[in-house]
Amino acid sequence: MTPVCILSAWDAHEQELRAFLRARIADPHDADDVLQDLFLKLVLQGHAFCEVRNPRAWLFSVLRNVLTDRLRTAKTFIDLDADMPLERDEKPPIAQLEECLMRNLAQLSEEDRNVVEQCDLHGQTQARYAEQHGLALSAAKSRLLRARQRLRKQIVMNCQIRFDENGQVCCHVPR
Repeated sequence: MTPVCILSAWDAHEQELRAFLRARIADPHDADDVLQDLFLKLVLQGHAFCEVRNPRAWLFSVLRNVLTDRLRTAKTFIDLDADMPLERDEKPPIAQLEECLMRNLAQLSEEDRNVVEQCDLHGQTQARYAEQHGLALSAAKSRLLRARQRLRKQIVMNCQIRFDENGQVCCHVPR
């Protein structure tokens, strides 16, 4: 049996709570769903709710939390054009360069290949690379920059890469 304090608090504040929700939720059915969620939380409190000093403040506080949770988890969907392909079979040009990159990386000097592999492929920081190889940080940065420039030159030449107006890889001829 639901305690009297819950029923009286609900009767006293339900209309005010509903108006609060309808001002924030366009669909009245959704507002009623949120109100129902609030009522369930209220009933679950049972006799503990009777000890609350300000039932109205408690109801609005919990209502705001319920509303926030509902909005946070709401998923918005948009209609897709029926002619739009669902999956893209082809990888973007930059992703197709992996084979070319690895082939040209192998042709670099040991020093260039090592710095590019460590810093760019394995995620090692330039500071850590410098420390491991007894270099100043500025020397490690310069070494990596020069190695990247030589690798880029080789890839552009060997894979016939073309760039778009923004400097992004648009296409290449894999060989």
